[in-house]
Amino acid sequence: MPASQNMPNSQSSVSHKYVKLGYQYIVNHLLTFLLVPIMAAAAIELFRLGPEEILRQCDSLRLDLVQILCLSLFIVFMASLYFISKPRPIYLVDYTCYKPPDSCRVPRSLFLEHISLSPCFDPESVKFQVRILERSGLGERTCVTPSLFYIPPDPTMADARADVELVIFSAVDALFKRTGIKPEEVDILIVNCTVFSPTPSLSDMVIKKFKMMSNIKSFNLSGMGCSANPLAVDLARHLLQEEDLQQNVGMSLSKDLMVIAGEALKSNITTMGPLVLPASEQLLFLLSLIGRKIFNLKLKPYIPDFKQAFEHFCVHAGGRAVIDELEKNLQLPPEHVEASRMTLHRFGNTSSSSLWYEMNYIEAKGRMKKGDRVWQIAFGSGFKCNSAVWKCNRSIKVGTDGPWADCIDQYPVHIPEVVKLQQL
Repeated sequence: MPASQNMPNSQSSVSHKYVKLGYQYIVNHLLTFLLVPIMAAAAIELFRLGPEEILRQCDSLRLDLVQILCLSLFIVFMASLYFISKPRPIYLVDYTCYKPPDSCRVPRSLFLEHISLSPCFDPESVKFQVRILERSGLGERTCVTPSLFYIPPDPTMADARADVELVIFSAVDALFKRTGIKPEEVDILIVNCTVFSPTPSLSDMVIKKFKMMSNIKSFNLSGMGCSANPLAVDLARHLLQEEDLQQNVGMSLSKDLMVIAGEALKSNITTMGPLVLPASEQLLFLLSLIGRKIFNLKLKPYIPDFKQAFEHFCVHAGGRAVIDELEKNLQLPPEHVEASRMTLHRFGNTSSSSLWYEMNYIEAKGRMKKGDRVWQIAFGSGFKCNSAVWKCNRSIKVGTDGPWADCIDQYPVHIPEVVKLQQL
């Protein structure tokens, strides 16, 4: 076989790259390209007429005082209507992530020892869990709650409540210290927890612990799976903007969860795409949709290049397969899912809070700059797909605290496809 057939056509690739860049630049700045000639022609015409002719033309309009006043009032009214109807911006002041103590750490060897000694699992169940762990992408520093260290595990309602108090109270207390906000100044409190929903509720526990106001608006979300955090953010946004709350969440069940995750993501992209994508990507997506739906052309659905809209991606670290599927569906390079993979490796699946550990990873690496946009994507039971978009208003300095402070210099690490484990 000739050597040229074994080598990629680099010239064609480079040409395609520059054609795409040229297309994106032209379409995204189309309005500028149209307005600049018009403004230039208008400026040339005004220069040709001269000031005396311009004044004469204005005098010929013969606008009286009433007409000028009505026109001014109309302009003021339309401007006021625009600013009133425009949604109020919502800002994320700060956030904290709980870091468990080393006493809760579960290395792989300890996990294997516990499941081997536990009477809850037969040899086949142990082998299955070992195969899952070998491909999980989990590291040696992930943690579990103290109640799960017993053989056999013996979690109780009291243990669950103690775990919640430790995690939530520690995070909320740290947040108050960092922001300087006092508990009595809080008007809205939203707490979410998927599997533990006691009475009194978790939000009531927080209100009592920190002595918040009796008339505070409190919400306790449960059963929403790992997508609860973006949903809670959306609820807060609507409450702060004083709008009617409308949640659209798609639910479906299937054995092939990765296929469902892909479908949920596509639905989310269709809804959110016009809000965040540049005009060049929206046009390609629209042309692809028209070709498939109207002209019945056998075209693959066009996956927008979301790298044109976002600098950072926080993909829910619910498992290695979830991250792999989103990396493939969104056609992301490895660096854009680095935060997700490293969060899964260091902290495991922390449910809906994984998005914040990932954002903190990006900040701890010093990568969050002013103007950067972040897309948080979370999947819950079902799969529900919820997402949130943030824009950084100032460059984030690398902090000396936070969950990554003592280990960020060790990441990223190479995560092999399979880590062979020796069973006891």
